[in-house]
Amino acid sequence: MELFFIVLLSLAFLVFTLIYGPGRRKPEHKNLPPGSFGWPVMGETLEFLYGKPEKFVFDRMKKYSRDIFKTRILGEDTAVICGPAGHKFLFSNEQKLFTAFRPHPMQRLFRSYKAAGGSPRPSAVRDDELKTIRTPGFLKPEALVRYLGKMDSITQELLHSHWDNRDVVLAYPFTKSLTLTLACRFFLGIDNPERIARLVGNFDDVTVGMHSITVNLPGTIFYRANVAAGNIRKELRAVIAERKAAISSGRAPMGDILSHMIVVTDPTGKYMPEAEIADKIMGMLTAGYSTVATAMTFFMKYVGERPDIYKKVLDEQMEVAATKKEGELLDWEDMQKMKYSWNVMYEVMRLTPPLQGTFREALTDFTYAGYTIPKGWKVYWTVSTANKNPEYFPDPERFDPSRHDKANTFPPFTFVPFGGGPRMCPGNEYARLSILTFIHNVVKRFEWEVVDPKEKVEGDMMPSPQKGLPIRLRRHH
Repeated sequence: MELFFIVLLSLAFLVFTLIYGPGRRKPEHKNLPPGSFGWPVMGETLEFLYGKPEKFVFDRMKKYSRDIFKTRILGEDTAVICGPAGHKFLFSNEQKLFTAFRPHPMQRLFRSYKAAGGSPRPSAVRDDELKTIRTPGFLKPEALVRYLGKMDSITQELLHSHWDNRDVVLAYPFTKSLTLTLACRFFLGIDNPERIARLVGNFDDVTVGMHSITVNLPGTIFYRANVAAGNIRKELRAVIAERKAAISSGRAPMGDILSHMIVVTDPTGKYMPEAEIADKIMGMLTAGYSTVATAMTFFMKYVGERPDIYKKVLDEQMEVAATKKEGELLDWEDMQKMKYSWNVMYEVMRLTPPLQGTFREALTDFTYAGYTIPKGWKVYWTVSTANKNPEYFPDPERFDPSRHDKANTFPPFTFVPFGGGPRMCPGNEYARLSILTFIHNVVKRFEWEVVDPKEKVEGDMMPSPQKGLPIRLRRHH
């Protein structure tokens, strides 16, 4: 296995050299941020991907600067901007100094179509996806409230079928099935359990492959992700064809994003190509799947280890339940009463961010913290540079939801689990509702304990418990 890994890294180095090596010149700019570009071509990609991004960033903040440092990762010269001041600078200069950027693995996984005149810039693709989501207002509270009852009923059904009458269950596989079921119902208007079950494993491979070395050889992470993306596209193309037929016959409800994308036209009157719809839907489902499932899973972990916090969450949720009639589903007002539960979730996301960070591209040369970042460089920001800083969060490894009480507010841009500015996650309210609906139903039904509190957490950009987080359930009587 070790020999295979060495061979694989050698092949990866060769491929990176072929892709990124030609024409590479040493940076001509003076006054670049402190830091190291690492190995030729490969840079510090291996340390970043396989040495934990959080540790990668903190080690270099200590060595070089707490504000900014340079590196080369995933084939790109990159400036890492750190802390609340960095967050503020980034969010305040979207589309002025920065634009969206997808690392090369994402570009290759999430684009199967070509725009007129060739492939669109990755930033243009990402902007177009965000516009597609936001324009019809599907993710606004007034639209989500209509979906809330369905979200509640789906969560109840899956908890009943998967967890009732079980002693030990795996939390992570369940939350992935739940979040993908919710996302498929919301984005696609489908709730076919067999179809969704086929998609779960494929989405797992895609999410892991989004931050990997782009070596497309059998046995590699990226190869599996590429195959999985093809499987997802095939399934989505079938869904699109079925939906088109239903729309033509007048049998399809028009309340989901897929139906909107099928019937919408551009300014020239052209409909969106099916391949483009499939790619955009795949991106939306990926965004609404793994991060929400991760947040739910680590809620089960941290709260399962703290009976005192569980009791407070249970008391709050039972107060909500006491106002409901038998069989009455959750509504918008109920969500507003779950303040402590959401503070607990904030603390879960502070300790274990579902996504470590994202990339941008510099639109022009700019100066930050006294250093120059050249046009075309990539900029990486990560929530952990503030989340684990004892200056803002004393005893940062301690799980303490009271940090998020209004009396203990932090300086602006200190805690930004959903980003900020124009690119704040458009699905943050959808995520909040789906997570709180899960919390409400799971604590009403069960007490639980974590089987292995020392279970290893794998994954780098997207954390996951190695064994799936086994938990022991006790049903409320």
